[in-house]
Amino acid sequence: MSKVDDKTVWRAQRGVEALEGIDQGLRAYLSQVYMFMAFGLLLTGGAAYTVANVPAMMHLVFGTPLQWLVIFAPLGMVFFLSFRIHTLRYSTAQAVFWLYSALVGVSLASIFLMYTGTSIARIFFITSSLFGAMSIYGYTTRKDLSGMGSFMFMGLIGVVIASLINIFLQSDAMQFMISIICVIVFTGLTAYDTQAIKLMYYEGDEAEVMGKKALMGALRLYLDFLNLFLAMLHLFGDRR
Repeated sequence: MSKVDDKTVWRAQRGVEALEGIDQGLRAYLSQVYMFMAFGLLLTGGAAYTVANVPAMMHLVFGTPLQWLVIFAPLGMVFFLSFRIHTLRYSTAQAVFWLYSALVGVSLASIFLMYTGTSIARIFFITSSLFGAMSIYGYTTRKDLSGMGSFMFMGLIGVVIASLINIFLQSDAMQFMISIICVIVFTGLTAYDTQAIKLMYYEGDEAEVMGKKALMGALRLYLDFLNLFLAMLHLFGDRR
């Protein structure tokens, strides 16, 4: 009887040890995701602020055909990373992500000329709080958020179509509604993407594979945060 009990205790201990190992690995993986995201946002903000405060750079970027490269190159880089991440070296994928973050910052330099610095800082902290709360929810909830994710993705497609239409209509009312929908969509996507990134973790992955997963997870959360921030800034930011 004692032998059976000893085996039962031993198996239970091994199970606990394995679970603790997974928890530690998961924490390290998510820490890497948020580190990539944070440094990406820092690079974006730094590039935007620098270009906005150097008139010569503003004229060079937005007064020449170079502006189209700055505007469309980041979109191309997102698709490139998404479809080629499995074939890229980890170091190359990182370089593309950092370059992408910097180019996004350059393309967003004009917000420092359109909105006051105080309102940009205020909206940034509000966005950070909302993003943090939804990311924590996505990490801790036991509810399957895939249904919500599908619904939010359909909303995102609607936002893209409406935004393209509004390029020609130039309607302030329509842009206001688009911004409201963007806040709803990217708030929901933050929770969904956090849960999806958590579920992507697999303890047996090699270091390079894990790094690539963390990088793509960071890209997803980076886009959620950035679009949420821009929508909130349009709704509540103080224009100059």
